[in-house]
Amino acid sequence: MLDAGRTQETLLEVNNIEVIYNHVILVLKGVSLTVPKGGITALLGGNGAGKTTTLKAISNLLRSERGEVTKGTILYRGERVQDLSPSDLVKKGVIQVMEGRHCFEHLTVEENLMTGAYTRTDGKAAIAADLEMVYNYFPRLKERRKSQAGYTSGGEQQMTAIGRALMSRPETILLDEPSMGLAPQLVEQIFEIVKAVNEGEGVTFLLAEQNTNVALRYAHYGYILESGRIVMDGPAADLRENPDVKEFYLGMSDQGRKSFRDVRSYRRRKRWLS
Repeated sequence: MLDAGRTQETLLEVNNIEVIYNHVILVLKGVSLTVPKGGITALLGGNGAGKTTTLKAISNLLRSERGEVTKGTILYRGERVQDLSPSDLVKKGVIQVMEGRHCFEHLTVEENLMTGAYTRTDGKAAIAADLEMVYNYFPRLKERRKSQAGYTSGGEQQMTAIGRALMSRPETILLDEPSMGLAPQLVEQIFEIVKAVNEGEGVTFLLAEQNTNVALRYAHYGYILESGRIVMDGPAADLRENPDVKEFYLGMSDQGRKSFRDVRSYRRRKRWLS
């Protein structure tokens, strides 16, 4: 495992960005983060905290939703990338797996996977080898490869979406809410595969996730967002033991497990936003 992801070469830098929708709605307020090469970095927080907006700002998908980065910079390998098209960013090795899986429902699982190789120019043999690589990580997809994606389970569709991203031979995957709508055992399975791909293929991950508990078990480093601001960051192991994180995100305190209602009723400690 990486040493908290901090000693590695930095691939992605987000520097003090602000995002505004429809010219008036301020969603992100001075967000800064770094993603090291070869690491799994988690972007954590509740619904509406700004996690998806942060990923879309990086992957340049905001414009289709009338959003824009109005301040700050986004650098990939030291190069400003926030003005690139999403397709140009894919060519640089950055691809986003969208929240909600978004498979092509009328295509088979294998056809969905092959769409991920659309921009590649390294030949059929290399693409075929990578398809087998994807099937090695997702043996369930090999069993279901001839099935229409729209008739597969939520877990299988999530696997298809991640596998399709891998077929583009990315250096970095932005993974949005991989646990959404999945049973707990499937969530564990998805995160185990993310870990295996990270370690086996060297793919860097920035994942946005509401399930703080599972994300901090697999990530090397984490950032916590609240209301469009980063309120805490640190090595995942440290965040897991932090009393504030335990209390507000893991439902735990020194007095034991708390209900979500109890956790919500506590006031945020002033140092969070200092």
